[in-house]
Amino acid sequence: MALMHLTIIPLGTDSPGVGEFVADIQSALEKSNFPYKLTDMGTLVEGRPEKLLELAARLAELPFSKGVSRVVTQISIDDRRDKKVSLGDKTASVTDRLAKMKR
Repeated sequence: MALMHLTIIPLGTDSPGVGEFVADIQSALEKSNFPYKLTDMGTLVEGRPEKLLELAARLAELPFSKGVSRVVTQISIDDRRDKKVSLGDKTASVTDRLAKMKR
Protein backbone atom coordinates (compact mmCIF):
# COMPACT_ATOMS: atom_id res chain seq x y z
CA MET A 1 0.00 0.00 0.00
CA ALA A 2 0.98 3.59 -0.54
CA LEU A 3 0.21 6.80 1.30
CA MET A 4 -1.02 9.93 -0.44
CA HIS A 5 -1.01 13.46 0.95
CA LEU A 6 -3.74 15.39 -0.86
CA THR A 7 -4.56 19.08 -0.72
CA ILE A 8 -7.32 20.51 -2.91
CA ILE A 9 -7.49 24.30 -3.05
CA PRO A 10 -10.46 26.03 -4.71
CA LEU A 11 -9.53 29.47 -6.05
CA GLY A 12 -11.75 32.46 -6.71
CA THR A 13 -14.39 31.71 -4.10
CA ASP A 14 -16.45 34.37 -2.31
CA SER A 15 -14.61 33.74 0.97
CA PRO A 16 -11.02 33.06 2.03
CA GLY A 17 -12.31 30.07 4.03
CA VAL A 18 -12.47 26.67 2.34
CA GLY A 19 -14.05 24.60 5.12
CA GLU A 20 -17.20 23.97 3.08
CA PHE A 21 -15.11 22.38 0.31
CA VAL A 22 -13.02 20.38 2.77
CA ALA A 23 -16.22 19.02 4.32
CA ASP A 24 -17.45 17.93 0.87
CA ILE A 25 -14.18 16.09 0.24
CA GLN A 26 -14.26 14.42 3.66
CA SER A 27 -17.86 13.35 3.08
CA ALA A 28 -16.85 11.73 -0.22
CA LEU A 29 -13.93 9.99 1.51
CA GLU A 30 -16.28 8.60 4.18
CA LYS A 31 -18.23 6.92 1.39
CA SER A 32 -15.08 5.46 -0.19
CA ASN A 33 -13.29 2.33 0.97
CA PHE A 34 -10.03 4.18 1.56
CA PRO A 35 -8.55 4.63 5.03
CA TYR A 36 -7.89 8.36 5.48
CA LYS A 37 -7.02 10.98 8.05
CA LEU A 38 -7.79 14.69 7.88
CA THR A 39 -4.94 16.95 9.00
CA ASP A 40 -4.73 20.72 9.35
CA MET A 41 -2.93 21.02 6.01
CA GLY A 42 -4.48 18.27 3.89
CA THR A 43 -5.69 14.71 3.96
CA LEU A 44 -3.71 11.47 4.14
CA VAL A 45 -5.14 8.49 2.28
CA GLU A 46 -3.94 4.87 2.13
CA GLY A 47 -4.29 2.66 -0.94
CA ARG A 48 -2.79 1.32 -4.13
CA PRO A 49 -1.04 4.10 -6.10
CA GLU A 50 -3.20 3.80 -9.22
CA LYS A 51 -6.38 3.86 -7.12
CA LEU A 52 -5.12 6.85 -5.12
CA LEU A 53 -4.58 8.80 -8.35
CA GLU A 54 -8.10 7.95 -9.52
CA LEU A 55 -9.48 9.04 -6.15
CA ALA A 56 -7.55 12.33 -6.24
CA ALA A 57 -8.99 13.10 -9.68
CA ARG A 58 -12.55 12.41 -8.48
CA LEU A 59 -12.12 14.51 -5.35
CA ALA A 60 -10.59 17.41 -7.29
CA GLU A 61 -13.80 17.59 -9.33
CA LEU A 62 -15.95 18.31 -6.27
CA PRO A 63 -15.27 22.07 -6.03
CA PHE A 64 -16.06 22.43 -9.74
CA SER A 65 -19.49 20.93 -9.07
CA LYS A 66 -20.11 23.85 -6.67
CA GLY A 67 -19.33 26.48 -9.29
CA VAL A 68 -15.62 27.02 -8.63
CA SER A 69 -13.80 27.73 -11.88
CA ARG A 70 -10.23 26.99 -10.74
CA VAL A 71 -8.82 24.28 -8.44
CA VAL A 72 -5.24 23.58 -7.45
CA THR A 73 -4.59 19.96 -6.46
CA GLN A 74 -1.38 18.99 -4.69
CA ILE A 75 -0.54 15.29 -4.48
CA SER A 76 2.38 13.55 -2.85
CA ILE A 77 2.52 9.73 -2.91
CA ASP A 78 4.87 7.57 -0.85
CA ASP A 79 4.88 4.14 -2.49
CA ARG A 80 7.10 1.92 -0.36
CA ARG A 81 7.30 -1.67 -1.54
CA ASP A 82 9.82 -3.26 0.80
CA LYS A 83 7.35 -3.41 3.69
CA LYS A 84 3.68 -2.80 4.47
CA VAL A 85 2.95 0.82 5.31
CA SER A 86 -0.27 2.09 6.90
CA LEU A 87 -1.59 5.40 8.16
CA GLY A 88 0.07 6.30 11.43
CA ASP A 89 3.16 4.09 10.98
CA LYS A 90 5.52 7.01 10.32
CA THR A 91 4.35 9.08 13.28
CA ALA A 92 4.49 6.02 15.55
CA SER A 93 8.07 5.37 14.44
CA VAL A 94 9.11 8.94 15.27
CA THR A 95 7.29 8.80 18.62
CA ASP A 96 9.15 5.58 19.49
CA ARG A 97 12.49 7.14 18.53
CA LEU A 98 11.78 10.22 20.64
CA ALA A 99 10.88 8.04 23.63
CA LYS A 100 14.19 6.15 23.27
CA MET A 101 16.11 9.43 23.09
CA LYS A 102 14.61 10.54 26.41
CA ARG A 103 15.83 7.46 28.24
